[in-house]
Amino acid sequence: MSTSKENVSTSSTLPSELKAEQALGLIGLGLMKKMSREGVSGWDWSSEANNEKVDLVSLRQRLELTSLAIETGAPLTTSEVTHLLGSRPGSSKAERGGLIARRISRNVWKLTRNEKDNSYWRN
Repeated sequence: MSTSKENVSTSSTLPSELKAEQALGLIGLGLMKKMSREGVSGWDWSSEANNEKVDLVSLRQRLELTSLAIETGAPLTTSEVTHLLGSRPGSSKAERGGLIARRISRNVWKLTRNEKDNSYWRN
């Protein structure tokens, strides 16, 4: 007479068991949804502020191109500088957001970082 016993581990009996990090994430997500329904919209990062559309791909490309233009010192046209700085330079030297665009000649510009605003980048 042999009796067969099934050895069932506790982990296989509860396949839907969550790790602590996962449970905390679900609780946080539920709290955020509840707060957004109650009108506390400052905590809901998934909704877009003021119904503005943000083109993150375009922003990333612009930042990468700005960094590349600074590192290489490549000459830029006025329209390229306008696109990278976000505004058309009004004089032979334009400064915006810690960047300096200097006109080398007609329709030729060079982009550099402002050294006094750049001190924390070197650490």
